[in-house]
Amino acid sequence: MDIRFSFIFILYVLNILNSILSLKSYLNFSPPNSMVNSIDGVATNTAKIQNIDCGGACASRCKLSSRPNLCKRACGTCCARCSCVPPGTSGGYDACPCYASMTTHGGRRKCP
Repeated sequence: MDIRFSFIFILYVLNILNSILSLKSYLNFSPPNSMVNSIDGVATNTAKIQNIDCGGACASRCKLSSRPNLCKRACGTCCARCSCVPPGTSGGYDACPCYASMTTHGGRRKCP
């Protein structure tokens, strides 16, 4: 009787370990990049978000700025999060709502 109990106990422990390992692999799941929203990392259907050349787009956006280095740094942060930069050197925020909605801690627009 004692051997049978030991055998059942071992099977029970193995079953628990198997459940833990399968749960661990489930928790380590990371969705493909096409499913990850670049703003907050939430898995959504964002296949339309494309990678753009943020350096070139921000250089074009900031070419008339009085402080081009500051402009490019802020623009680069916004571009990395939103994967878009509005056309032109100012305005055009309706083309990129994510870019337009980002604000600083003081409530001012973050993106140039």
